[in-house]
Amino acid sequence: MKENSIALPVRSSTPLLRMILILGALTAIAPLSIDLYLPSFPSLAKSYSVDPGRVQATLSIFFIGLAFGQAIYGPLADRYGRRRPLLIGVGIYVAASLLAPFGPTIGSLIALRLVQALGGCAGMVISRAVVRDLFDERESARVFSTLILVMGLAPILAPMVGGYILVVAGWRAIFLVLAGFGLLGLLSSWAGLAETLPVEARRRDDLGGVFRNYGRLMVNRRFIVPALAASLIMAGMFGYIANSPFVFIELHGVTPKQFGLLFGLNALGLVTASQINRAMLSRWSPRTILGWAIAANVTAVLILLSVAGSSSLVVFLIPLWLCIASLGFLNPNAVAIAMSASGHHAGSASALMGMMQFTAGALAGGLVGWFHNGTAYPMAMTIAGFSLAGGILYAVGRERRAKQR
Repeated sequence: MKENSIALPVRSSTPLLRMILILGALTAIAPLSIDLYLPSFPSLAKSYSVDPGRVQATLSIFFIGLAFGQAIYGPLADRYGRRRPLLIGVGIYVAASLLAPFGPTIGSLIALRLVQALGGCAGMVISRAVVRDLFDERESARVFSTLILVMGLAPILAPMVGGYILVVAGWRAIFLVLAGFGLLGLLSSWAGLAETLPVEARRRDDLGGVFRNYGRLMVNRRFIVPALAASLIMAGMFGYIANSPFVFIELHGVTPKQFGLLFGLNALGLVTASQINRAMLSRWSPRTILGWAIAANVTAVLILLSVAGSSSLVVFLIPLWLCIASLGFLNPNAVAIAMSASGHHAGSASALMGMMQFTAGALAGGLVGWFHNGTAYPMAMTIAGFSLAGGILYAVGRERRAKQR
């Protein structure tokens, strides 16, 4: 394949554009399930007569479900192919989304959010595996950048759409919209997404073999260094998502409508960066761009930390926007580099990468809440801490690899 174009290999019967749209929609299920209902937090607390902390648990449990659900789908996708586990997982998501708004207690909503995450994460895991099945490292990075363009509409539009649905039809309607989106993804996958893992390439590992595969990936430096570094840096975004309603609305006094616009502006930065990244890949390698992206991210988070006490929202927003935008360069390249080192275990590698990312994300979201003190410092410190940890890990891992050559 030519490096300046993306061509779909002949072993897939799915046209490239259709594949990108379907995989982008499947990958968007999780962020849409997070961002669409963020404006409904006060309504949920009032509806169930609980404190905001209990409502926050519906978000934390979703992160946990995304983290550990992926560990299940990865080996299943390597054993049974990509389509069957995908269709089952998205079907579970649709069912949980339909039931969620009718739970009688906040506890039932929390439980159904867990099931929703366990189903919805199938799209994330298997989308990465499908791309790994079809493309090499550089072209994978370009495809992942294109997927961000498709799935990036979710965080840009979701808070605004969620706020509108909330005003017009109430918070329960938000979950029905999520069910409809999941059903659309399910039908599109069933009708339009071809199997990409041939029968002869499928694994037949028992449970012990599954754990051994995970163990091999965890000690494979070519996989674990970019995967873990990216997971740590991406975790800062989860801290931002969890605390942004407080920082923007309560601390700086923006309206819910303005919150949606600001949230979308940050997401637009990420999407724009991912498309610049796609163009840059025709000249530079994914590893080169990843190194630049990590350096830019660390610089931005240090600036963010230095202005966290500012009373000016604009002063705070500029470095925050740069932090989020840098992820548009970082994530596609890190995923492509890590997945290229996965060998015949693309499903398990995708699952492990997703599990690390959302475990770190759940931890980041929890830390922001734990250290809540009425200022923007918990958010800034969480983002900075995880970004610095990821940057140091990547720098040390890259140096050791260079010495071994």
